[in-house]
Amino acid sequence: MASSLSVAGISAGYGAVRVLDDVSLSVAQGETVVLLGTNGNGKSTLMKCVMGIVRPRAGSITAEIDGERHELVGRSTEEIVGLGIAFVPEGRRLFPRLSVTENLLLGAFRLAARRAIERNLEFCFATFPRLQERRRQLAGSMSGGEQQMLALARALMSSPRMLLIDEPSVGLAPVLVRRTIDKIKELKEGYQLTVLMAEQNFTQAVRIADRGYVIVHGRIAFAGRSAEELSNNELIRRFYLGV
Repeated sequence: MASSLSVAGISAGYGAVRVLDDVSLSVAQGETVVLLGTNGNGKSTLMKCVMGIVRPRAGSITAEIDGERHELVGRSTEEIVGLGIAFVPEGRRLFPRLSVTENLLLGAFRLAARRAIERNLEFCFATFPRLQERRRQLAGSMSGGEQQMLALARALMSSPRMLLIDEPSVGLAPVLVRRTIDKIKELKEGYQLTVLMAEQNFTQAVRIADRGYVIVHGRIAFAGRSAEELSNNELIRRFYLGV
């Protein structure tokens, strides 16, 4: 059940605008790796490159799943999801006029997940009891915290092996940010996932991270080998902790 990710020398952008420049990072089996950076530094673009939404101009992205290596560059998003890689985008991107249950079922379109729909629904409702209470409610009428729960649960409906999460704290009150980050850790452990999370809330992200990277102006400025090393880095102390 092993899954890992390797990003090597990725450069990407939009038109004439270069956003990522020679970015390399890795996520080993069972790790939670955080990609830290303020808005506009390339976190979301890197996530979209992994998912096939943005095609890199150079470099390679390799996922290893159950001992088999897959080059992701050049594959469609559907193919990448089919390998067992799920994505929770920034802003949730739910279907606001569909119910909670309908949004969840749309997350199960992956062929390997269709046989496990009932089991995954039970798991999601057990993990997020609020969603079960509101399973008939339209997603667009829910609070920000509830929508984030639904976005995470929808990703789990695809029976993923690897989970990419982009800015889970955006738009949430501080108490909900903490709960959301705690829930990501719970899901990772309970579902035995490999997780890459892009986040600008350093204090919360580092609580569940095994290690991480800091991205500045589209380049990796620092690679921390542990949460402690991240916390003690001068770059992070200056820009994230105000020290």
